[in-house]
Amino acid sequence: MAFGEITKQLAQQALGDTIKDALDPPAKPAPPQPESVGAVILSQLQAMQRALKQDEELVILCNTGAETIRIFEVFVPSPQVFVLSGADGGRNVTRIISTSDSLQLVCKVMKALDPAKPVRVGFIMPKPKPD
Repeated sequence: MAFGEITKQLAQQALGDTIKDALDPPAKPAPPQPESVGAVILSQLQAMQRALKQDEELVILCNTGAETIRIFEVFVPSPQVFVLSGADGGRNVTRIISTSDSLQLVCKVMKALDPAKPVRVGFIMPKPKPD
């Protein structure tokens, strides 16, 4: 086969591939889904609690304007909604229901008061729905 014919054949093949790609472009991967605000908040809270030493506790406070609530349990029924359970200054059981976008929490790592056992915040996730 002559050099000219090889060049001609390669050009035809390249041109054919270009036309094929233009008519049938390769599928683009789907763009990554942005992580929800609720998922980020929850993962940060869990990471802070995992890093605690044996004599430390994570104190999560939510200021509601007139009161400050100490949070003992975080329930996430959906990525956009948080239900926070805790106690107010009078030790009354209090719940705060908030969207994850408007949630503001103050988190502190504190030493547990002797002889008390350190309190651990409970995290409750929704159960996946069966298909």
